[in-house]
Amino acid sequence: MNFVRLWYKKSGLAVYTSHLDMNRCFTRAVRRAGIPLWYTEGFNPHPYLTFLLPLPLGTAGEREPVDIRTLEDISPEEIKARLNAVLPGGVEIVDVTEAKDKANAVESALYEIKAEFNSSEDAAEFALKAESIVKTGVLEAEKRSKKGIKTVNLCEFILDFDARADENTAVLTAVLATGTQNNLAANLLEETLEKAAGVEPEKCSLTRKTIYKADRAVFE
Repeated sequence: MNFVRLWYKKSGLAVYTSHLDMNRCFTRAVRRAGIPLWYTEGFNPHPYLTFLLPLPLGTAGEREPVDIRTLEDISPEEIKARLNAVLPGGVEIVDVTEAKDKANAVESALYEIKAEFNSSEDAAEFALKAESIVKTGVLEAEKRSKKGIKTVNLCEFILDFDARADENTAVLTAVLATGTQNNLAANLLEETLEKAAGVEPEKCSLTRKTIYKADRAVFE
């Protein structure tokens, strides 16, 4: 039995595919690609296929990990080629490696938020307001947890933040807590900043670019 970590890119219309549907998509793709997966034992066996950090609906990802266990020794290049031949548009395997880090090593992630406005002035104003708000150290929002809805200070989950304007687009880059204990979704940050700044962009896109461990080393 071989432990393999798939790294996939999710973009375009595929960002609106739910986590449950992504699970089904990969399960079917692995089957169509002829990659023999190891099945769990017990009353209801199922193929071992684990998404380490599911993407929120509407968020793109440049390098997202999925772990599988194969019954046969297949080269990473072969696995990548077979899967990309059967995966739908917007979902692409960018790398296949051994699983070096455990899932619980994930602590944070780098996100890019792009908010498009009607003018470069509006984009620059939002970028300036967003950075000023985060610098105050207080940005409250309602966050759903297992115990219900509570008000939290999002700044406690922002590890790094930068905002700039690129013509009519405000580009926000943020390292957010993304571990098992603390977690801040980029869409909640984006929506809360827009509300606090009193703006409403024409279009907004979110991308998770890199996943980090505790020491800000890249998760592998």
